[in-house]
Amino acid sequence: MATPSRPTPVLFRPFRGGPVVKHILLIGFGLIMLYPLFWMISSSLKPEELIFREPGLWPSTVTLENYTEGWYALKHPFGYYLWNSAVVTVLSVVANLVACSLAAYAFARLNFPLKKLWFALMLGTIMLPAHVTIVPQYIMFSKLDMINTIWPLIMPKVLATDAFFIFLMVQFIRTLPRELDEAAEIDGAGYWRIFIRVVMPLCMPALATTAIFTFIWTWNDFLSQLLYLNNPDNFTVPVALRTFLDASSDSSWGPMFAMSIIALGPIFGFFLAGQKYLIRGVATTGLK
Repeated sequence: MATPSRPTPVLFRPFRGGPVVKHILLIGFGLIMLYPLFWMISSSLKPEELIFREPGLWPSTVTLENYTEGWYALKHPFGYYLWNSAVVTVLSVVANLVACSLAAYAFARLNFPLKKLWFALMLGTIMLPAHVTIVPQYIMFSKLDMINTIWPLIMPKVLATDAFFIFLMVQFIRTLPRELDEAAEIDGAGYWRIFIRVVMPLCMPALATTAIFTFIWTWNDFLSQLLYLNNPDNFTVPVALRTFLDASSDSSWGPMFAMSIIALGPIFGFFLAGQKYLIRGVATTGLK
């Protein structure tokens, strides 16, 4: 009679805490990335003389004086500069959505001469650094007498110069079945009606992605706004924040940190409002 074999002892058991360790590492890296934000919030609540004396995040003395002082420290209340940034940003978002969606629809659905060549040239502009075009654009807008106005910040968006968003929308529209267009054509719809009634309602993830990135990039843009806006009455938030710093005299660090926290509010709000559309737009782009 055969004796039953003994089970082989397991020397190495599989480690089942992998997801826990992964989440702990992600939380740790997330806290490291958010440390500058936490430090800026803490510094905005400290008296200005303690900002660089206390390296910790928890302030020994909490005050809101930086917020009240920073709001009225400049020529206008800080809400005035928030309004200027809101006007420039909203117009840029609307212009980018309209212009880039029209260009993307033409590349994705219409047939016209040298279509592939124009598409390749459009993609080639993505590799062109923005700093290369600053001087020619400044000369052009100077001759058009548009310096110290918001039009140099809006006109490039109206002319669909952001090739990245055009490409993103082209790839998204290509994922939509052409049978929808053909069904609309049978019902007598033309190109404009198909674009407005069929394509655009289905492109909400791509449109939301374009709107979010345009909002963030325009709101945070410092170089272009500093270059074209010379009158303090036209300053936007990034340029207004720069006026808190002075190389030849004392800098108002506390009020600058406080107003920086307020300036981050619209960005976080706009991002959180369209986060689910952003994920869908990025995830589906490139699929065909």
